[in-house]
Amino acid sequence: MQLTGAIDDFLLYLSAERGYSPHTVRAYRTDLTQLADFAAARFAEDAQDVTLELLREWLWVGTQAGLARATLARRSASARSFTAWLTRTGGSPSDSGVRLRTPKPGRTLPRVINRGQMEQLLESLAVRAGGGDAPAVRDLAVVEMLYASGLRVSELVGLDISDVDLDRLTVRVTGKGSKERVVPFGVPAQRAVVEYLRSARPVLAAAPVSARATAEPHALFLGSRRQRLGVRAVYRLVAALLGQVPGNGPAGPHALRHTMATHLLDGGADLRAVQELLGHVSLGTTQIYTHVSAERLKQSYRLAHPRA
Repeated sequence: MQLTGAIDDFLLYLSAERGYSPHTVRAYRTDLTQLADFAAARFAEDAQDVTLELLREWLWVGTQAGLARATLARRSASARSFTAWLTRTGGSPSDSGVRLRTPKPGRTLPRVINRGQMEQLLESLAVRAGGGDAPAVRDLAVVEMLYASGLRVSELVGLDISDVDLDRLTVRVTGKGSKERVVPFGVPAQRAVVEYLRSARPVLAAAPVSARATAEPHALFLGSRRQRLGVRAVYRLVAALLGQVPGNGPAGPHALRHTMATHLLDGGADLRAVQELLGHVSLGTTQIYTHVSAERLKQSYRLAHPRA
């Protein structure tokens, strides 16, 4: 079987049978397409030509190119999943990736916005929204909801109006692996969403539709042409806001998710409760925020204690 054809079949399996999200399937496609190109350059075009030596060389070349350990770990996981599936389906007599070691990714602490900075950021959005501009009113609701609920950006843009219960202050979310959870949010986010639904969404819903797209009447957050607000638009919005906030690290929507989780733990929330809110399968993933809180405590100690 041709390697490229086997990869296409594997990706179809991940999507149709395993129910993986389009984002996850794209990540697998990127890794495995790069593997196929690497193999083709070494005249290995058949699925059975993917040997352990070839996989190790692929990772080694990536290491020499300066790829991050997290990227190498993801590539290794993609390759091992593919070769395991290949063996199960008879595409290869043995699993060449079963002994492929995964480089341990270095753990870096996520960027967290402090409470004062977060308040200033939200106040600046509120001032802009006060003018009645529909996109500005929507942007305030988007950021309030991201910070209040800790949703992933893909989860936020995937919300329909019916997913939000404004009376109970909860939102129903379909997360990774098509798993559903109910997440609470606060009164400020409620007020922002109510105002968006009242004054801004009708304006956005009345805009002309792009000739190459259809309107999405059920979507909670709309873009400029009656379509569901996109992930890139939210990234641009949050990156522009966080670019004005002092500090290092990523400036995307995930920083607001990190911030929400850390502020909850700083306020005394239980780690397992935060795990449920974020939709983490493993408690170990959530524990990174305990390290963030500890680092913030150390920084406060060093700044405040006379003999620190």
